[in-house]
Amino acid sequence: MRYVSTRGEAAEVGFDEAMLAGLAPDGGLYVPRDWPVLAKEEIAAFAGRPYAEVAAAILARFAGQAIDRAQLEDLCADAYAGFSHAAVAPLRQLAPGRFLLELFHGPSLAFKDMAMQLLARLYEHVLARAGRTLTIVCATSGDTGGAAVEALRGRANIRLVVLFPEGRISETQRRFMTTAAEPNVACLAVAGTFDDCQAMLKAMFQDAQFAQAVALSGVNSINWARIAAQCVYFVTSAVALGAPHRPVAFAVPTGNFGSAYAGFVAQRLGLPVERIVTAVNANDIVARALMHGRYARGEVTRTRSPAMDIQVASNFERYYFEACGRDATETARAFRAFARQGAIDIPPRALAAMRVLMRGQSVSEAQTQRTMRATLNETGELIEPHTAVGLAAALAAGPAEAGTPMVVLGAAHPAKFPEAVSEATGIAPPLPAAAARLFSLPERSDRIAADVEAAKSFVREFALA
Repeated sequence: MRYVSTRGEAAEVGFDEAMLAGLAPDGGLYVPRDWPVLAKEEIAAFAGRPYAEVAAAILARFAGQAIDRAQLEDLCADAYAGFSHAAVAPLRQLAPGRFLLELFHGPSLAFKDMAMQLLARLYEHVLARAGRTLTIVCATSGDTGGAAVEALRGRANIRLVVLFPEGRISETQRRFMTTAAEPNVACLAVAGTFDDCQAMLKAMFQDAQFAQAVALSGVNSINWARIAAQCVYFVTSAVALGAPHRPVAFAVPTGNFGSAYAGFVAQRLGLPVERIVTAVNANDIVARALMHGRYARGEVTRTRSPAMDIQVASNFERYYFEACGRDATETARAFRAFARQGAIDIPPRALAAMRVLMRGQSVSEAQTQRTMRATLNETGELIEPHTAVGLAAALAAGPAEAGTPMVVLGAAHPAKFPEAVSEATGIAPPLPAAAARLFSLPERSDRIAADVEAAKSFVREFALA
């Protein structure tokens, strides 16, 4: 398997190189040069198989010869062995034709664990083989950082620096990062928004001299290996509902567009995905783009679903590239213009291509609260705000055809957002042991301004110490 940049100005690389680099040198994102395709018989054969086995089969298509299949099977088995549910990503029926895919049974209680636990092991394996050390910098709107810390703390040949927007994430989210005592982990509280953190991260990657000096890499959803790992839960849930013999629709709460794009990847593999409802809160850049054809950055609005408080959805560039017929020149032009101007118009033909699969749906704060309350009253299920955004969007948009099952991605355990859940439902979600222990541990973090030079100075000192 070979990988190319969405901007077409970087050399082709293999799976391991794409994973270790994160962002391509030309500022683009890596995608497969050629899409692997699973036969219907292969997809049907996933029914009833353990999640780790399906993950290994799918990741093998993206890794090619870079990782031995037996080794990949061992890495996947180890990655998902610590999840608290035997199914790893169980489906729960909420109503006829409507299902909740629980993606929060990993160590940090959020869907980011689904990819991060595997990515950590892939990193460690590849680095040990190459005799290399990496400095991983992660920008987080809440859950990616916690999942990265849980996955990478104490791992050989890896240093991790997490940037999070100070005061804009829940206390539980913060503690999953700041209570790590391992010396290979550092946390930076940034006086700004997630978009500031993400812009700082991209600027570090684009400074080639700095990136080389500190051996920079990333675990945000710009990293292709994370996308590949995330498409697995689309496959397992769809197969449980009858795929490939029947289509399945998904509602995906999204901020950086990584999980929604992973659904597109699953479709390219051969999964019969009928529709993906991209569910957003008031920070609705993706919904506006899909509805009106203009991808335009706005001011970040603080909501009860803070992991989605994002106005620059990085993975949208990958979807744009595909919708434009893989025209790298057009993609480079558009996203460099977006970086300068904060807005681009999507070509009509590309917009039409996007709309074949994706439907954007914005959900208000009032809708989010009503959905949490109604879900508890009608089903007995306690859900957190991000999942509620997804469920509200599913109810508003639905599948394209009546009778198609709709799967709503459950983004996080309600205990990660106890204040929001309690406010909406009157019930304080019980803290699992994984979260309860955090409140007895000391926190460790540094504060910096939303300034890339300040961040680079910190990372350089941490990496070279």
